[in-house]
Amino acid sequence: MMVLKTNEMLTSYLVLTSAVASLGGFFFGYDLGVTGGVNSFPDFQQKFFLAVYSHQQQAAQEPSSEAAAYCTYDNQALQLFTSSLFLAGIFSTLVGSTTSRHLGRKATILIAAVSFIIAIGLCAGAEHVAMLIFGRLLLGCGVGLANQAVPLFLSEMAPASYRGAVNNLFQLATTTGILVAQLVNYGVYRAGPWAWRISLAVAGGPALGLFIGMLFLPDTPNSLAERGRPDQALQVLQRIRATTNVHKEFADIQAAAAYSAKAGNSWRLLFSRKYRPELLVSSLVAFFSQINGINAILFYIPVIFSSLGTGQSTSLVAAVAVGVVMVVGTIASILIVDGHIFKHVGRKALLVAGGTVMCISEVAVAVILAVTLRGSGSMSREAAIPMIVMVCLFAFSFAWSWGPLGWLIPSEIQPLETRSAGQSFATAVNFLVAFIIGQSFLATLCAMRWGAFLFYAAFVAAAVVFAAFCMAETKGVPIEQMAELWKSHWLWSGLVSKGSCGDHASELGTLELSSSDAAQQGHQLVEK
Repeated sequence: MMVLKTNEMLTSYLVLTSAVASLGGFFFGYDLGVTGGVNSFPDFQQKFFLAVYSHQQQAAQEPSSEAAAYCTYDNQALQLFTSSLFLAGIFSTLVGSTTSRHLGRKATILIAAVSFIIAIGLCAGAEHVAMLIFGRLLLGCGVGLANQAVPLFLSEMAPASYRGAVNNLFQLATTTGILVAQLVNYGVYRAGPWAWRISLAVAGGPALGLFIGMLFLPDTPNSLAERGRPDQALQVLQRIRATTNVHKEFADIQAAAAYSAKAGNSWRLLFSRKYRPELLVSSLVAFFSQINGINAILFYIPVIFSSLGTGQSTSLVAAVAVGVVMVVGTIASILIVDGHIFKHVGRKALLVAGGTVMCISEVAVAVILAVTLRGSGSMSREAAIPMIVMVCLFAFSFAWSWGPLGWLIPSEIQPLETRSAGQSFATAVNFLVAFIIGQSFLATLCAMRWGAFLFYAAFVAAAVVFAAFCMAETKGVPIEQMAELWKSHWLWSGLVSKGSCGDHASELGTLELSSSDAAQQGHQLVEK
């Protein structure tokens, strides 16, 4: 059989496959972007949140005050509309661990696409709050499944030297969804009673495209091998690498699949001592990628600027600007995350540098608000410009650091036997924090005023310290060899004992022998 030179390359089939799968992130981004604009539409408020509309109209007729600027939109029902998606996502991403492991990454993405299609119809056609919230909950189920399965799909399809770039396609789809939503909101906000319905319905086309596209794509080699289909796994691996020289990679996949099959329940393993570094790192990365305040910005930027007296048009323009810089930032991350442009730049450098700029930007926003709104309830258009610049700088920095890496790192550091459960747990942490922020931000803004941004900046500072001292560099490390990183790390090496959890040393020795046998079988399959 003919053997080609290398499999460390981006093939056209891999790019096409990854691009279609990454559409799963589009809906996550579209929802983040569309919500804030729809919340600020007067017709939407009148139909579903009359108390908010009445409060806003009353505030417009009274002399402006600093308290009113921060508290106009403080309404729990409105916040529930925003955050209910994440409440459902927490549940569905945990379910996604089972579907992703036993049915495959592809099947889980297909189920998510069906949820998107139904949910978008319910939301766009909603006639009462219950129908609207139910649609949002179903949309959250789709988002939870997609955010669990798509990063795994992308990380497992990509070669090690391009894994960061390929996985970041998920974040690029997310930021593109944010931008498209904000452009749609800006384009239709004068369309009267139908404006909010149009904004919510536009995502139906991409949802259908995701479903149809995934029907024609294969599952990942890792998932196929894990589910006892080594021949199919080998065929897919050779196709996405465009070479038959996949001996080493396929042997690693076979060994990991054999270990996974005999290791037992993935959730029990995830919380055992051996896998504690992966669990803690992935959970903390997910936590810090949300607690920095990005979703507060994305959810409520039109609302924030409207309440500051800058007008709805200006608020929607600010949202579009944020969407543009996030797309640009994500493209920058794709180009540099694997070190192909800047050799010594990896995951850790991006997290530290991005977090530092984010922290500075949020402190600047707090200062601008404290100075311009002191004793008044409105911000002039001139004063709004530096705030928009700082918000955009924050969003840009997030988009090339904690945004994409918040999904990449949890999906790449888990071994196959805990990968589905680990990604589900990290996603659940992500969604739980996002839910808390979505449900509390307007109340926090009302209570803490400009101090709310200092509150988030403190968490960003903690995230920078965590990335600098507690992270292992994963750039270029094959996905099935990540476990070696923790054995030499100054902090985590003490948690990882040779042979796992003490009492199971003999069992793990047997598993390691089985893995060696599987690797040998993998070589034999390739030779055929």
